[in-house]
Amino acid sequence: MTLEGKLLIGQQAISGQQAEIHAVNPATGETLAPAYAGGSQTEVDQACALAEVAFDTYRETSLEARATFLETVAAEIEAIGDDLIERAMAETGLPRARLEGERGRTCGQLRLFANVVRASEWLDVRVDPALPEREPMPRVDLRQRHIALGPVAVFGASNFPLAFSVAGGDTASALAAGCPVVVKGHSAHPGTSELVGRAVQAAVSQCGLPEGTFSLLFGAGREIGQALVADPRIQAVGFTGSRSGGTALMATAQARPQPIPVYAEMSSINPVFLLPEALKARGQAIAEGFAASLSMGAGQFCTNPGLVIAVQGPELDAFVAAAGEAVTGSAAQTMLTPGIHAAYEQGVGRLAGHARVSEAARGQAGETAHPAQAGLFVTKAEAFLNDPALQEEVFGSTSLVIACADAQEVRRVAAQLEGQLTITLQMDDGDLDAARQLLPTLERKAGRILANGWPTGVEVCHAMVHGGPYPATSDSRTTSVGSAAIHRFLRPVCYQALPAGLLPEALQDANPLGVSRLVDGKRES
Repeated sequence: MTLEGKLLIGQQAISGQQAEIHAVNPATGETLAPAYAGGSQTEVDQACALAEVAFDTYRETSLEARATFLETVAAEIEAIGDDLIERAMAETGLPRARLEGERGRTCGQLRLFANVVRASEWLDVRVDPALPEREPMPRVDLRQRHIALGPVAVFGASNFPLAFSVAGGDTASALAAGCPVVVKGHSAHPGTSELVGRAVQAAVSQCGLPEGTFSLLFGAGREIGQALVADPRIQAVGFTGSRSGGTALMATAQARPQPIPVYAEMSSINPVFLLPEALKARGQAIAEGFAASLSMGAGQFCTNPGLVIAVQGPELDAFVAAAGEAVTGSAAQTMLTPGIHAAYEQGVGRLAGHARVSEAARGQAGETAHPAQAGLFVTKAEAFLNDPALQEEVFGSTSLVIACADAQEVRRVAAQLEGQLTITLQMDDGDLDAARQLLPTLERKAGRILANGWPTGVEVCHAMVHGGPYPATSDSRTTSVGSAAIHRFLRPVCYQALPAGLLPEALQDANPLGVSRLVDGKRES
């Protein structure tokens, strides 16, 4: 497939007229063709107008038609073949195996949501039949289902060019809910975005859906994104990126005459608690697992373990020594973009220059244009508790160890943590009491709590929660990964005493869709 550097608005490919975006190979610094001229308010208007026209038709497509569409998107992405992997490698510096795995995850989650659509539980149908004879007051007929919110704006992520971008989890779950999607492609990988965008565009056409079901815009800076969120036809936003970017979109969404929800996944340092018995029994193995998780993908995961918390003593000293040895031997890896590399270097510099922080180890220096040299730093709990800046995320393969005086200070550190995507407990049977004391606090702080694993790697399944209290996300009640992600783009509607001829199929007495329903408080399949 030849890249054209165009915006995809409905079934059209349009040349932008604003400042150009050029992908950069982060390993070499080479500028990649073609140029992507950005869109303007005109293109935002066109895409949103088409999405609005598409909405009422698309949201009432049959469950089978919508599921088939999601499966067709997956098949079209796979049909691009190696061109997609090679372009993504050039634009991100990520290795082939990682990107092939990410493509599989992307298509897998599209098929997961196809199955979710068919299962229909997301409709959450509830029927309370009329009780005209009830005393002292009769009850009218009441029926409820969930419907799509409306057109959704999705922002591609820098660190997952496939799984969290054009056809990633936000897009898949919004389309599954019945929402047309307008994507703002990430400037770091526009070619990858165009390839995937054309696959979605082709699936829309093959399935006979309204052309406004999907559009893809590009734009330098924040103007296009802000215009998209401000557009009155957009009814929700999915975003994965920085805290500053997410909060800026939240401010725009709340300033609208009709505020809308922004589901932003932003900042997390993913603390790891090393409990005493585990640290004593297997500190070396824990250190090796930690270093591998820290350096995976140059640490460019939102679940990277950026903080380690334990009671000070010889066991923690041995852990730091072993982890430091592994970090020292770790090869530098290319970071995704020049901007991410610059931010990483600044973050490492803040730790290295902090008066209360000491350097335990640095990894090997790299020879590519934008390498991530891993880092391990150590500080005391007192310093961490008194300096909020030490909780700032360093996006990359660097972590900070917090040495606590005792178990009580460990709990104080836990209580002061910001909201997180994940918190990990490294523990043995002898640590159950300590873990039990920590758990109520950890539940308040994170969306996923792990025991004896590592947070990098997010399974796409029904039980997964990829979310958490602010600033991990903007809405702690939601997840951006897993089948529950569909609920972000739905709202309930109650139908009171409507004639049978007006009721949606899911609410009709005959239940022609065969959906699971709660009828007068009892589950009916």
